[in-house]
Amino acid sequence: MKKTSIAIIGGGAAGFFAALNCAILAKEKNKQVSITIYEQAKNVLQKVRISGGGRCNVTHACWTPKELVKFYPRGSKELLGPFHTFCCGDTVAWFGERGVELKIEGDGRMFPKSDSSQTIIDCLLKTTNDFGIKVLTKHKLTHLSQSDNGKWIIELNKEKKLEFDKVMIASGSSKVMWDKLSTLGLEIVRPVPSLFTFNIKNSLLNQLMGLSLQDVHIKILGTKLNSNGPLLITHWGLSGPAVLKLSAWGARKLNELQYDFQIQINFTGASKHEEVKKQLLAIRNNQKVMNIAQFNIPKRLWKYLVTEADIPPERTWNEFGKKQAGSLATIITQSTYNVKGKSTFKEEFVTAGGIDLKEIDFKKFESKKFPGLFFAGEVLNIDAITGGFNFQAAWTGGYIVGRNMVDY
Repeated sequence: MKKTSIAIIGGGAAGFFAALNCAILAKEKNKQVSITIYEQAKNVLQKVRISGGGRCNVTHACWTPKELVKFYPRGSKELLGPFHTFCCGDTVAWFGERGVELKIEGDGRMFPKSDSSQTIIDCLLKTTNDFGIKVLTKHKLTHLSQSDNGKWIIELNKEKKLEFDKVMIASGSSKVMWDKLSTLGLEIVRPVPSLFTFNIKNSLLNQLMGLSLQDVHIKILGTKLNSNGPLLITHWGLSGPAVLKLSAWGARKLNELQYDFQIQINFTGASKHEEVKKQLLAIRNNQKVMNIAQFNIPKRLWKYLVTEADIPPERTWNEFGKKQAGSLATIITQSTYNVKGKSTFKEEFVTAGGIDLKEIDFKKFESKKFPGLFFAGEVLNIDAITGGFNFQAAWTGGYIVGRNMVDY
């Protein structure tokens, strides 16, 4: 029986998952495959290692494909079919069958019960070893081409040329790789950053670093971009899910604005200006306005907002008039800040851009132009907000690629 030779370029989540599911199906069907993972760095699965602060946010407790695709600013339409093949529940089952139990946190994120990304890494490496899959580090792809007979020729470290029946590219966000694929003839959507925090130079606001709110509403003035969710004040500006969602959905627009724009925050989440004003005027006692926080706003932030509204620190609620109530209601519901610049969200760098999705047959995650050339992960123009969704796209793509490299 002829052995099918497979090269996987990239030792991340998508690459490993493709290799493993290819080997699993090959064994089930009694087919012979030779699989090699090539990683240019000295270590594999590095993004798995650092994800979720070292805990690895494996996936999300979202079990319905139609709901799951709503978390993907780019790729939602294309992923709907693949998610019907392999979704979040399948990821949980896959790791569970190999002794790794996942747990659900309050916000739906799923982590290994061990709270350590090493558990996921150990599982992937052990299974790789069990199936005899080769993993070679410090092997950089320097050339890729297809011969007249359909075989794929890869050159490694500018010296070693090898021939394979099928090749998968799972190199993540890599300008060098995108340039190579563009030269090959694939269309690339220009990559821009996604999932970043907002830099704001405001000495008073920055003094509130570490303070968080459970639900605010933020909109980017001059655009239709807006989001609700938790907010974190940092020493450089603003972070948290509400900001990260905006950075993902607005990745291209904010790049066009060169990360110089204005945001407006409603610290109550949903209450309107007049509702807030009315509630403020209804409070009557001899205590100082500065000392009695409202709308579940943390006390430190409340004092900051009262100061911003130019309300004297000694002013009591009994002395609080309509003009001051209107001013404070405006600060609470319509605070405006100038954003100048961005910062990467921890080590979890994500881009919007990559291989144009119209180049891909998503039944197989295969190139439409070049049979036998497969892709998955962030090398594609697919990205999501935080919460385990980017990993789920990698698991799904890897699973489908792996199965189709056997059933070709």
